[in-house]
Amino acid sequence: MNATSFARSSSACVRCSMVALLATLPLAAQQNTRSDWSKPFPPHKVIGNVYFVGSVNLGSYLITTPEGHILVNTDFEETVPVIRAGVEKLGFKFTDIKIILGSHAHGDHMEGDAMVKELTAGRVMAMEQDVPALKKMMPGGKPHPIDRVLHDGDEVKLGGSTLTAHLTAGHTKGCTTWSMKATEAGKTYDVVIVCSVGWNPGYVLVNNKDYPQIADDYVRSFATLRKLPCDIFLAAHGAFYDLDAKYAKLQKGGANPFLDPAGYLAYIDLKEKQFYAELARQKRGGKP
Repeated sequence: MNATSFARSSSACVRCSMVALLATLPLAAQQNTRSDWSKPFPPHKVIGNVYFVGSVNLGSYLITTPEGHILVNTDFEETVPVIRAGVEKLGFKFTDIKIILGSHAHGDHMEGDAMVKELTAGRVMAMEQDVPALKKMMPGGKPHPIDRVLHDGDEVKLGGSTLTAHLTAGHTKGCTTWSMKATEAGKTYDVVIVCSVGWNPGYVLVNNKDYPQIADDYVRSFATLRKLPCDIFLAAHGAFYDLDAKYAKLQKGGANPFLDPAGYLAYIDLKEKQFYAELARQKRGGKP
């Protein structure tokens, strides 16, 4: 990792560490945070048929095809109107969403599944290991729909686009990183939407009775991410890939700032280093 990549990744991860704070906040503060995270961010084209339609802190992506669209991450229920507005501002129909995917079974990424399915009749697909947690995610008492259970390496196809589900467990048991190819100006690019390889306050990495293999899963996930070819680095939270700075560069024109293989590797390097430091600390008896 060069100095520039490390500095950029470190800056982004200082911001993305704020993502972990939600779980530690009192209920009232959580509600305020949910509202803050759901504030609109300008929807924009990333590359080819891949578009950002998320909020200031939540990464949602629209993959458009002639046969309908794929939405990755519905986020909180209160974020759904933001996503819908973004889709429509870009000139697409929200009701053309045919497939609903997610990064992992936390409310800030998949709570809105039932609402989006109700609005679009899209099919909800989720990694097998996250299904039990999703079944417990019932905002307003609505059952969490799951129309297709996915497994590591499964492909989701629509209108000439193929997304591959990669199990990158640890953050949740079914944490799913998505990869696909996008074409622009005659060139093909590898797009990766990283789930997360971070951990929230209270994550037990040593002697975890509910998730005994959590540390081993993180190790496997780092290895999986390193094997994925990546030109376009995206993630479940915009802060992971320095969205604010990249969008500002996008507005100025020039080279596509989302073309960032070095940033992808720098993110993995930094999170892996932090993981092993935390694992060692907990092995010495430190509290999660």
